Amino acid sequence: MRKFFEGGLCGFLNGFFGSGGGVTAVPILEKEGAETNEAHATSVALIFILSLVTAVFYGFSGNLDFGGAWSYIPWGIAGAVTGAIFLKKIKAQWLKRLFGGIVTIAAVRMLFV
Repeated sequence: MRKFFEGGLCGFLNGFFGSGGGVTAVPILEKEGAETNEAHATSVALIFILSLVTAVFYGFSGNLDFGGAWSYIPWGIAGAVTGAIFLKKIKAQWLKRLFGGIVTIAAVRMLFV
């Protein structure tokens, strides 16, 4: 039953904000016993599926700009490959600090912008 609520929360945040499921999934996966790097990698797979579902729904509702998205996709792919390579090389302690720092910066920015 717990996975039902946790998975539902990840999906809701991803659908509602257009992202955010991964921020929730990482600590959930770590609490379940996944190593930090494994939790980050697993959350990407989870968010990939959730994002596909969300994009389809947004597309059918007329809220998806494919033209705008395509201009970012090649650079996003390059960044994703680079990030995946670095994920294998970074220590869990630094990964947690970077992740926490980025989430904190994003939160502060959202409060004041």
